[in-house]
Amino acid sequence: MSSNAIYTDLSGFYDLMCADIDYSAQSYCVQRLHQLLGGNGKRHLDLACGTGPHVRHLLDAGYESSGLDINQPMLDRALIRCPEADFSLQDMCHFTVNQQFDLITCFLYSIHYSAELIRLQACIASVHRALVTGGLFCFNAIDKHQIDNGSYVSHTTTQADTLLSFSSCWHYLGDGEQQSLKLRIEKKTAAERHVWHDQHSMVAVSFSQLLALLEPYFEVHVLGHDYEIITPWDKTSGNAIFACVKI
Repeated sequence: MSSNAIYTDLSGFYDLMCADIDYSAQSYCVQRLHQLLGGNGKRHLDLACGTGPHVRHLLDAGYESSGLDINQPMLDRALIRCPEADFSLQDMCHFTVNQQFDLITCFLYSIHYSAELIRLQACIASVHRALVTGGLFCFNAIDKHQIDNGSYVSHTTTQADTLLSFSSCWHYLGDGEQQSLKLRIEKKTAAERHVWHDQHSMVAVSFSQLLALLEPYFEVHVLGHDYEIITPWDKTSGNAIFACVKI
């Protein structure tokens, strides 16, 4: 067995790590929210787009979809998946666009990759500039006060003769604006076993703090973290979908 850190490039594992995510349900939910709240425009931008699964679904739904990410290997894979889309290597906290968008998304809790409150504020301001008036910004987030450090999400998948196991968890020390996303990947064959550990520094924010950052720019709708049914947030769950209309 070996154990080492993945560090920066997760592109080779990304789609396998996310194999249990229902991108179709997430993307359809976004379309419904956009129809309800954000008008009829079809220009879409996905922040922290990774290998482009959300972009693919929005393209197939008739959107003029594009994405940005800070990781070039991710974008290389995204372009293979979505050759008709535009992708750019940019920091989501300080990005620029040539034309405004009708819909901007940021899912898989990627808004937390802004890492610091000041950068999260810059991300929100960048999104506001990039949206048309009445456009929709949609993302999911976790409240730092509701994080259970002992709660892991795990799944396994196979690739050829290899068994791959993935685990992730949030970790918050209970004070300040930093939380961690901890990842563990195990790759096992009949002959050998390898384990990788990684830890990403993320911004820790309460929903009240997040609302205070958003409300100067947007009309904010906080919804339950359910992509099948659109319902208001119950004000107790630590996970929510934020649907933000530019004012």
